[in-house]
Amino acid sequence: MKTIALLVIVALIGICPATAQDSEKSDNPNEPFMKFEKTTHDYGTIYQNSDGTCEFEFKNTGKEPLILSRPKSSCGCTVPTWPKQPILPGKTDVVKVTYATRRIGPINKTITIYSNASNSPLILRIKGKVIKQPAQVMPEKETENGATPVNK
Repeated sequence: MKTIALLVIVALIGICPATAQDSEKSDNPNEPFMKFEKTTHDYGTIYQNSDGTCEFEFKNTGKEPLILSRPKSSCGCTVPTWPKQPILPGKTDVVKVTYATRRIGPINKTITIYSNASNSPLILRIKGKVIKQPAQVMPEKETENGATPVNK
């Protein structure tokens, strides 16, 4: 019985239509539409406790004002900041994402953006790797013949 239920679920997932973010088509041609410059930010390799802030710029390419709801991040270490005011048609704004870089290891997080747009919800991704900061070595002052320098 469990096998049949699992097969039905897999079949339904496989035949589901494309998500709204994959298509610009809508029943209402006047709906707002979020067009992001990029949907993934790659930090590359960054040091522990460094600045983990990035921005995702977007434009409202629809014909009505775009209103973003509270974005949801996949982890408490990822904090999104979004515009609270409506974004008028043709205008651009940014969703700022701050990742807490205190943990060493890979970064692979998502931020789900909810809005009144025809392509809502839309998923943004951040990725990269946090490595330990290299140890700092104090420079040594050279001395002659191994003697201690004398202040004159």
